[in-house]
Parts: sequence; structure tokens; C-alpha cells
Amino acid sequence: VDCPGSSHFISALTVVFVNSKSLSSLKIDDTPVDDPSLKVLVANNSDTLKLLKMSSCPHVSPAGILCVADQCHGLRELALNYHLLSDELLLALSSEKHVRLEHLRIDVVSENPGQTQFHTIQKSSWDAFIKHSPKVNLVMYFFLYEEEFDPFFRYEIPVTHLYFGRSVSKDVLGRVGMTCPRLVELVVCANGLRPLDEELIRIAERCKYLSAVGLGECEVSCSAFVEFVKMCGGRLSQLSIMEEVLIPDQKYSLEQIHWEVSKHLGRVWFPDMMPTW
Repeated sequence: VDCPGSSHFISALTVVFVNSKSLSSLKIDDTPVDDPSLKVLVANNSDTLKLLKMSSCPHVSPAGILCVADQCHGLRELALNYHLLSDELLLALSSEKHVRLEHLRIDVVSENPGQTQFHTIQKSSWDAFIKHSPKVNLVMYFFLYEEEFDPFFRYEIPVTHLYFGRSVSKDVLGRVGMTCPRLVELVVCANGLRPLDEELIRIAERCKYLSAVGLGECEVSCSAFVEFVKMCGGRLSQLSIMEEVLIPDQKYSLEQIHWEVSKHLGRVWFPDMMPTW
């Protein structure tokens, strides 16, 4: 069920929940769904619900989503905003009654710069979660300002796919290399003008499953980039780097780098070109 955002559909949605006894997938992103309507959903569809996508649902509380996790033991895929994530939710998803989760997407979004306080999830909760669902894809999208990253990447977390939609500092990327050993995919849209050489090398060293990387408005020396690719080798099945990211140095020019990178990847590779329109 895909529901368009509208302040008038709660009662209609509740009627749907009451009359459907076998919903398996529900996508209610960007809607005014609330805790009472989620309780009706759970009461009528707890045995069949397998997928729930509810990013940007500001009227739902952590208690509301916890009710879903407590009752819908067959839930395999869940997408939500970080403000709904809690230690209690992760532990509910890790209970013996609950099936192994396959996909958890968390959007960490700052609506009001400097005014949003982000809570910290306990490492023990993540540990319990990953012990219960060892093959889960944990996807995290960050749309934060630099000063808001403080609670994140302070200890090991089981994230597999990591997307930074706004500028992210060297310090935070350095912490990613130290705390994300399960990382499979990393996309950095922007970083600023300080080269990410050490941070990329650390990520290559520590993130042994990394197979997809995308870098946008960043800077990396050609030598460091070649070393990064050399360390990751052929497991880098996706490598998308804008040519403007690469800074020529004494060892490599832009003309030389595609040969060197292609050699270590085992396939022909070129940096992406900025559109000229």
C-alpha cells in the first residue's frame, strides 16, 4: 500500500487496517500516520506484516514503532527515521520470537540546524541486534551538519551501507574507518577542501567487505587513491569518483591514474566527468 501524504487520510487508513487481515507490505513514508493507527495495524495484521517503510512520519513516537516490533514477529524489512530508533526497539527486534531482520534503513536527518539533539544508542543494543540478525543490511543515510555528528561513530556499529548526503568532516570519516567493520558501500557527497588521504587508507585497512565507493565534492591525492584501490583490489565492484576529486601529485598525473587503477581493479576504469552544460 502506497499512501500519498495528506492530513485527511488517517481515518481512511485506519479503515483499511481494520478490514485487511493479511497486509504483508506497507509503505507510508511522508504521511501523518500516528501511534493509534499503528496500533490498529498491529491488531489486525501482526501475523502477516513483513515490510514496513515509514521514513518521515513525525506523528509516530518511539513507543508507537516499538509496539509494531513487539507484535509483528515476522517483520523482515523496516525503514524509519533515527528519532524512532531506540535501545528498546533494537532489543525487541532481537527477541527470540522475532524472525531475523534482513533490511533496516535509518534516515538521520537534521530538520533544524543546531536545534536537533540526537540521542545515543548503546553498543550492547547493536551487539544484541547483530547477534540475532547476523546477515542484516543496515543502511544509514545521514543528512546532518558537521557539529551534529558528535553522538555517531563513537564505537563499533554494524552498518553495511553508509550515505552522507551533506558535507562530512575528515574527523567523522576517520571514525567511520575505526567503527564500521561490516561496511560494504560508502557514498560521500561532499567533504570540503581537506584531502581525505589518511581516512581512505584507514577505511581500506579496516573495512574488509567494502565493495562500492562513491566520492563527490571531496579531495584525494592521486597517490592515496591508487593505494586505496590497491588495498581493496578487485572486490571494488563499483567505484564512482568525479575527476575533480583527484589531485595530481609527484607520482601520478590524471592521465596515468586510470591505467594504474584499472590494473588493480582488473578491469578498465575511468573517473567520472562533470557534465559541461
